[in-house]
Amino acid sequence: MKMGEKKRVLSGMRPTGRLHIGNLEGALRNWIWLENEEIYDCFFFVADYHALTTEHDKVYEIRENTREMLIDWIAAGLDPNKSMIYLQSDVPDVALLHLYFSMITTVGQLERNPTYKEIIRETKMKTPTYGFLGYPVLQAADILIVRGKYIPVGKDQLPHIELTKGIAKRFNRAYGKTFDIPEALLTKSQSVPGIDGKKMSKSYGNHILISDTDEIIKSKVMSAYTDSEKIKATDKGHPDGCVVFAYHKLYNQNEIIGIQEDCKMGRMGCVACKHNLTNKMLPLFTPIREKRRKVESNPDFIDEMLRENSKKVRKITKEVIEDVTKKVGI
Repeated sequence: MKMGEKKRVLSGMRPTGRLHIGNLEGALRNWIWLENEEIYDCFFFVADYHALTTEHDKVYEIRENTREMLIDWIAAGLDPNKSMIYLQSDVPDVALLHLYFSMITTVGQLERNPTYKEIIRETKMKTPTYGFLGYPVLQAADILIVRGKYIPVGKDQLPHIELTKGIAKRFNRAYGKTFDIPEALLTKSQSVPGIDGKKMSKSYGNHILISDTDEIIKSKVMSAYTDSEKIKATDKGHPDGCVVFAYHKLYNQNEIIGIQEDCKMGRMGCVACKHNLTNKMLPLFTPIREKRRKVESNPDFIDEMLRENSKKVRKITKEVIEDVTKKVGI
C-alpha cells in the first residue's frame, strides 16, 4: 500500500430483509465506525448470490429483502456518501473470478470449513448443494475482485479469511503476482441473544427489529426470558444469564453496575428491570425509524444508488478480471 493510500475494507451481508438488533450490534455498528475512520476506504455489498446457496427456492424474496435491508443500513447510519454500497449480482466479474478460483481449490479444503459443518448441523440439511459447499470460494472472489485488503470479522470467521488467503497465494504461485494477500480486521462484535435466550434469528421468531415500533419493542422486552430462579422481586438474581441484562449491557451502560447489584441483592424485580430497559432503548430507535421513513419516501433512492455504484465498482473489477484472464490465458 502506498503512503497516504486508504486501507480498503470489504464486507457484506446476505439479504435477509429488515435487520434485527443482533445484525445491528454484531456487524453494522462496526461498519459505521469504519466508514467514519479516515484511513479506511469502505466497500459494503449485499450478498444476493450467497443467498442462493441455501435458499435457491426462495428467489422471489431476495429482491424485496435486499431493498428492506439496504433501507435499514442507511437508517441505522451507514452513509452512501462515505461507503461504496452495492449489490453482488450487479458485478458479474465476481462470478467469473469464482469460477477461476474453483479450479485451484480442493474439495477437502471446503469440507473442512467449520461453518459448512455447523450450518448443515443446525439446518439439518440433507443434500448440500455444490454452490453451498463452494460458497467460501465465492467469498474469496468477493474480496479479491475489488482488491479488498482488510476484512472485518469476528474470531469465528477467521477460517474463511485463511481460505481466501490460501486461494490468493495459490493463484499468485500458479500465474504470477496478481493479488495482495488480504488480512482479517478483528472487530468487536456483540453477540446478542434472542428474547428466548437462543441465538437471535428471525427464523426462530425471537428477534427485535431495529424498525419495530415502541409498542412492539416493549411487548418483546416484557416477554423476554429472565432468571428462572428469580420468582419474586425480592429473590436474589443471576444477571449474567439473563437476556434482559444482556440488553442492558448494550443500551444502558451508565446504569449497568447498579442494575447488576440490585438484581443480585433482590432489590429489583424483573418487571421493573424490563421497564427500565425499555425507557433506555426506545429513544435510541426513534431516529432510526424516522430515517427509515425518510428513505422510504423516495422510492427511487435505493435503485439509483445501486445503479451508480455498480458502474463505479465494475470499473475496478474490469481491470482485475482482465488481468486474471490474461494470466490464465483464456
